[in-house]
Amino acid sequence: MENRYVVRFGRMRHLGEFTGLSEHVHSRGDAVVVRGDRGTEMGEVLCAATETTARFLSRGPLGEIARIPTPQDRLIQERATEEERAAFTTCHERITDRKLQMDLVDVEILLGRERVIFYYLAEKRVDFRELVKDLARVLRTRIEMRQIGVRDEAKLLADYGDCGKPVCCNTHLSEMPPVSMKMAKLQKTTLDPSKISGRCGRLKCCLRYEYDTYREVERTLPAVGSRVRTPKGEGRVTAQDVLAKKLVVEFDDHRRIIVSSSELEVLSSGKRQGEAAGESRTDGEQESSENDGGAWN
Repeated sequence: MENRYVVRFGRMRHLGEFTGLSEHVHSRGDAVVVRGDRGTEMGEVLCAATETTARFLSRGPLGEIARIPTPQDRLIQERATEEERAAFTTCHERITDRKLQMDLVDVEILLGRERVIFYYLAEKRVDFRELVKDLARVLRTRIEMRQIGVRDEAKLLADYGDCGKPVCCNTHLSEMPPVSMKMAKLQKTTLDPSKISGRCGRLKCCLRYEYDTYREVERTLPAVGSRVRTPKGEGRVTAQDVLAKKLVVEFDDHRRIIVSSSELEVLSSGKRQGEAAGESRTDGEQESSENDGGAWN
C-alpha cells in the first residue's frame, strides 16, 4: 500500500506528488530524499496528496520518496554548497572567455550528483554547446543549462520585499500570476513604478491577490460616466471607491458629493474600466508570466 505526498523540492521550489511506503507516515515539514525525473534530491513534505491538491499540480506522481535523510545525506548536501560556488566561478570564467551573451544567475547540484543545473538570463538564444562540453569535462556529470526570466531570478536570489516579509515568489507561490497595470489602477494604488515594482523590477505579485475581489465589487457599482439619481438630485458618476462602495457624483452645476451606492438609482450606464477600445494593453500594462526558455542538456 502506497501513500502519496505533495513535496517541495529543488532550488526553484517545485511542487510535485511523490509516493511513499505505508510503513512510514510523513508529516508536514518532514525532510525527505526523493527520486524523480531530475534525479535524487532533498525535499520537504507539505501535505498528503488528495484530489484537491491534484488540481494545483501539473501532472501525476513524479517519483518516490526514497528515504528519510541520513547524516551522510546532510553532509553531502552541505558540501554541495561549496561545490556550487566553485562550479559558479568555473562557469562564469568560461562564459567570459567565450564572450557569450548570457548572465549566470545560480547553480544547483542535485544530491545524487546526476546533474548540475546552471540558471542563466539571456535576451537572445545562446549557442553554449562548447560551454557545456567544457563544464562536463571539469565537473564530470550531466550539465543542464536552464534559461529563466527576471522574475525567476528574484525567486532564486531575492530575500525581503518592501512589506518587510520574505518575497512571495520564494515562499508560497508555485506559479507566477499574471499582473497588469490595470490591476493597480482599479485598486487606486500609486502608479509610480518604483513603488509598485518588486525585487524583479516587474509589477508586484501582490497586486493580483485582491484583484478578483475588487472586480467582483466593481460589477455591483455604477460605472464611471453613469447618470444616477441621488437624494440631492441627478448627476454623473466621476469616480469610485470600490471597497467602501461609494461614488463621487458630479451635478450639472459642477457640485460634487460622495454617496453610497445603496442611496442612488442608475439612470444610464457608462463604461467600466478596461472597456474602452485599445485599453487592454496600454499605459505600461505588462504580463508578468515568464517563459523559462526550456532546458538544454
